[in-house]
Amino acid sequence: MSPRLGWALLLTFGFALVELAGGLWSGSLALMSDAGHMFLDSFALALALFAGWIARRPASLRHSYGLKRAEVIAAVLNGLAMLAVIVLIVVEAIARLQHPSPVAGGSVMLIAFVGLVVNVVVATVISRGERTLNARAALIHVLGDLLGSIAALIAGAVIHFTGWLPVDPILSLVIAALILVSTLSLLREALHLLMEGVPEEIALDAVARALVTLPGVRGVHDLHVWTIASGQVALTAHLDVTDLAEWPHLLERARRMLHDRFDIEHVTLQPEAVGGIRPPYRPAIKIVPKQ
Repeated sequence: MSPRLGWALLLTFGFALVELAGGLWSGSLALMSDAGHMFLDSFALALALFAGWIARRPASLRHSYGLKRAEVIAAVLNGLAMLAVIVLIVVEAIARLQHPSPVAGGSVMLIAFVGLVVNVVVATVISRGERTLNARAALIHVLGDLLGSIAALIAGAVIHFTGWLPVDPILSLVIAALILVSTLSLLREALHLLMEGVPEEIALDAVARALVTLPGVRGVHDLHVWTIASGQVALTAHLDVTDLAEWPHLLERARRMLHDRFDIEHVTLQPEAVGGIRPPYRPAIKIVPKQ
């Protein structure tokens, strides 16, 4: 994943420098503004790249799971940065609707086309890599610029051939709304992961029922399922068993079943003999007794 993000960062940052130089040379505010967006995308890609590097560091005495959550934190920061971009787009679009200003439609079309090509290449490079939450956050930034380039291309054509100026801010508001939906979805998923929520594709009660149907299991309690990082799901549970001597075989069957049915790799199970002393605290979920 890191080499792909690295190439995407170089392409984005390089084009941002070209736009900035062109804007300073020509005095074009539009060029310098778009360069600012590309620099923000470069920052998002750099943050994703750095977080991916941090996440690969091994576990330590202070971080027993390693630093895999760094990618999730980077996704949250990139999502918040995208919200700030959306606010700026909306504010600028409203200002342009209230006070339309002349736009060089032909120049806008040319700039938008070049930006579109660069963003398509960058989006393709990122999308072909690993689909982590961190990569998705970086991709949203790039897709936001890609959609912006499409909107600018359409707006430039309309202005060039018809002279209708409001099309530019109107399309900007539409693009901002589309980006907002994706950004809020990403932030919701990232915060759910940080709050140790059960993965959306897993039903906790279904896992409990599957465990209690194993031969020798009479009940399950203190069941927890959460995501350590993208694609790494963990589970802990206490199982009421009828014969502790059979526990090694039962543990192997349980691990195999959880892997095959729920794609859960990191499994920690604690056996408790039926009739034994319960822990002096309330179970995390209701005990599921075998009928």
